[in-house]
Amino acid sequence: MTLVSKAGPSYCIPTEISRCKNAQNVVIGRHPQILSSESLSVGMKRGHRFVVAASPPTEDAVIATEPLTKEDLIAYLASGCKPKENWRIGTEHEKFGFENGTLRPMKYEQIAELLHGIAERFDWDKIMEGDTIIGLKQGMQSISLEPGGQFELSGAPVETLHQTCAEVNSHLYQVKAVAEEMGTGFLGIGFQPKWALKEIPIMPKGRYDIMRNYMPKVGSLGLDMMFRTCTVQVNLDFSSEADMIRKFRASLALQPIATALFANSPFTDGKPNGYLSMRSHIWTDTDNNRAGMLPFVFDDTFGFEQYVDYALDVPMYFVYRKKKYIDCTGMSFRDFLAGRLPCIPGELPTLNDWENHLTTIFPEVRLKRYLEMRGADGGPWRRLCALPAFWVGLLYDEDSLQRVLDMTADWTSEERQMLRNKVPRTGLKTPFRDGLLRHVAEEVLKLAKDGLERRGFKEVAFLNAVAEVVSTGNLVISMHNTSRAASGTLPWKVGAVYRSCFRRAPLLRSPLISAPCGCQQGIDLEEVMSSAPGWIESCEIAVEGAGNRNM
Repeated sequence: MTLVSKAGPSYCIPTEISRCKNAQNVVIGRHPQILSSESLSVGMKRGHRFVVAASPPTEDAVIATEPLTKEDLIAYLASGCKPKENWRIGTEHEKFGFENGTLRPMKYEQIAELLHGIAERFDWDKIMEGDTIIGLKQGMQSISLEPGGQFELSGAPVETLHQTCAEVNSHLYQVKAVAEEMGTGFLGIGFQPKWALKEIPIMPKGRYDIMRNYMPKVGSLGLDMMFRTCTVQVNLDFSSEADMIRKFRASLALQPIATALFANSPFTDGKPNGYLSMRSHIWTDTDNNRAGMLPFVFDDTFGFEQYVDYALDVPMYFVYRKKKYIDCTGMSFRDFLAGRLPCIPGELPTLNDWENHLTTIFPEVRLKRYLEMRGADGGPWRRLCALPAFWVGLLYDEDSLQRVLDMTADWTSEERQMLRNKVPRTGLKTPFRDGLLRHVAEEVLKLAKDGLERRGFKEVAFLNAVAEVVSTGNLVISMHNTSRAASGTLPWKVGAVYRSCFRRAPLLRSPLISAPCGCQQGIDLEEVMSSAPGWIESCEIAVEGAGNRNM
């Protein structure tokens, strides 16, 4: 998610932040930060458009009057505490763009044309890296590009799920209006279903060059994560350190259930890959120094300080100085605090450097000044609204949150990790204790519904999409006998392909195809993807295991 700083006169931000722990306020930091307008992103009016000079998540604008301490880093996280009436919902979702004629991924030049078109037609500000357009901003919403051109909306913080879904509708309508004229469409799915890694274009963003070179050194699937995955996530607030801990533990324990409910990535290189969520599996061998289930969150000593200790030990990617990314891969932020960072010896970090570093950590739930739920695949329109509904119902209602904590209190670290490892293949059919994970999901879904009911905004209907999954046991992509299929002992066919596309506007959805296709070894993805050219943001695919009969 790209954040843009606005230029302005020099000013002082005091970082005397009260660490919010239960009812006590403990002052832990008093280090003013001086921000200069010369080093903040600079805005330039061009006609009626506002062009924003690009930055990474934040610029390197801040000059500390005193060296940062670990207490300052803790205070940064604690500054996210806010009273319940100020809690908001922030939703982010990604999708794959492709050419209608060839089904190939959109090249950067086409994406740039799309960004310019949206900016001019719908009054977005352009985000530039040098002379290169890399995103858009409008109010508190932003559009950014992932490494392989995945098109991401980072939504504004809103109060209700109705506002979330209206924002999604508006975004999809705007993208459709421009993309349709270009002969391009978008696919909502968790993993690139057809094209090999070498066929994915690379976006011209400096930080991605550093990541691309580093990923193969720390895992076998990091480049697939960068270039061939899409997700939907929701960002939620907390009121205190104690509230953060409870929400972190509840959401981390249940993240495999979210992965199962939203699993939507069974194809790789044009054929079944043996997984319900290939995207989730990829994270298990991307970089285990910065991903995973974070068992220390369940320790009695966990809090803001323990997360800071964890983050300090996650190897760095880069430092941003003078509008350039400096490769610091594998280096320690602890050394940076002491002025001993080899890539920029003698320099000390700013809070902006810390914020940037936090964005390069990728656990299943991530703490910044809010909590990010990161376990779900990208998917069709209804599920873009269902994911935030699921977590809001569970985490923003005190009764439902406590019920989740009670339910998961005796789950062991080994059980949580087992679910994380097995769910990408077996989803809700994963055995758990005396039953299946589906049985746990039924109870969790009821808690989410009850939580939304008590909010009083008539938001329960947004859970209908996942209610169908839990009640039938069938996912967006339902794969049976997956272990045999993955081993090659079971022939495969596509039993049915259902496409829901946005023709006139996102709210006007109609199924356009309901027909079998496929063969024993591969899948006719041309038929899947070209059955409704022009706009394929929302795609629901049902895949069934075949017997020994060939198509």
